[in-house]
Amino acid sequence: MNPTPADTAARPAPVSFREALKFWWKLGWISFGGPAGQIAIMHKELVETRRWISEKRFLHALNYCMVLPGPEAQQLATYIGWLMHGRLGGIAAGALFFLPSLFILMALTWIYLSAGHLPAIAAVLWGIKPAVVAIVLAAAWRIGKRALKNNLLKGLAGLSFVSLTFLHLPFPAIVLGAALLGALGGHFRPALFRTGASHAAKSSTHLPALIDDNTPAPDHARLEYAGGWRIPGLGLLLGGLTLGGVVLGGLFLAEGGIGLLTRMGLFFTQAALLTFGGAYAVLPYVFHASVTGYGWLSPAQMMDGLALGETTPGPLIMVVAFVGFVGGWAHGPLLAIAGAAVATFFTFLPSFLFILVGAPFIEASQNEARLTAPLTAITAAVVGVILNLALFFGLHTFWPDATLASTDWAALLLGAAALLALTRFEVSIPRLIAACAGIGMAWQLL
Repeated sequence: MNPTPADTAARPAPVSFREALKFWWKLGWISFGGPAGQIAIMHKELVETRRWISEKRFLHALNYCMVLPGPEAQQLATYIGWLMHGRLGGIAAGALFFLPSLFILMALTWIYLSAGHLPAIAAVLWGIKPAVVAIVLAAAWRIGKRALKNNLLKGLAGLSFVSLTFLHLPFPAIVLGAALLGALGGHFRPALFRTGASHAAKSSTHLPALIDDNTPAPDHARLEYAGGWRIPGLGLLLGGLTLGGVVLGGLFLAEGGIGLLTRMGLFFTQAALLTFGGAYAVLPYVFHASVTGYGWLSPAQMMDGLALGETTPGPLIMVVAFVGFVGGWAHGPLLAIAGAAVATFFTFLPSFLFILVGAPFIEASQNEARLTAPLTAITAAVVGVILNLALFFGLHTFWPDATLASTDWAALLLGAAALLALTRFEVSIPRLIAACAGIGMAWQLL
């Protein structure tokens, strides 16, 4: 019998922390395309090209990241970084995933607030906003095709949309209700809550990986109960909570009470715990609170912020940095920078704790089917949430004065063309944004 490639290929050499650091830094600058695009990039680089981790281990980690609140692509990078080089590796991988985006977004927001009134910038934003509406609708379409496999799940998506749009129920209640329904459905009718979704294509040939299917977990990734019963990761969890408390307490003392930054820290911690289903799911909650609740920015600025967020690498949830920056801008540039930093810190701190504390349990487990049904129900509800977000954006983009007479027909046509480009021709988001920005410039010149 002839040997297969898996038999003859050499296992990759061990990867040093410095080499891994270079890759995570590179990934932070090229991770365009939202969660699906970012996961695809990591799959190609880590599973297919570099073979640092096998596909089975990659998907096992991804399945658990999908269960958690927070940006799943950033959590996946944190998980793999931790698996390879321990807690320091996880922190480095997770931080480098979004730091480039933070710096870029702060610079773009500074320019936007300083010169956004200039005709050229206004024209670019006019062209990008219809593309943003199309991107959100395409996200609902893409997730819906994968998640809404039966009438029950479709009905759950519709109920979620109605609850947000007409009943004005809070987003946390919708997530909790969907999770409870999924838990009950998974117990009584489990077949209705199985979607069989996958985020990455199967590899045609299984070549040996550095962390292969049956590679024993490294020492730092093992659950140890030596010396009697103890809770693994408890010290790290308490340390992370203490860090968040110290930062929040420092802000409270510096502001002499609950001021702007303290309020941002509290709010974005809460928002971070509700990001089931990705950024598109929690953005309506963030937008509603930031615009109507706290008055940190206007609906038009929110649209512009998402447009800027779509043009930068990193997780889309980084739009919270835009919210923090704009919220602090009225009090000076330094407070704007502090606002962006506070929003980012408290948004991502829970994600690090979820992975670094829970990862040993994830590695030790192989089959947790009871988590599948609640996640499936939440994902179905997320489709309705995203449609609500698209409606919110569409009303402010195509009907700026909330009347039929104010319909911006050119923007409406551009949005329809952008949606067709995304769903029919699979144009990448960066190219779409660039094309619509150019069209906006040309339209204003005409």
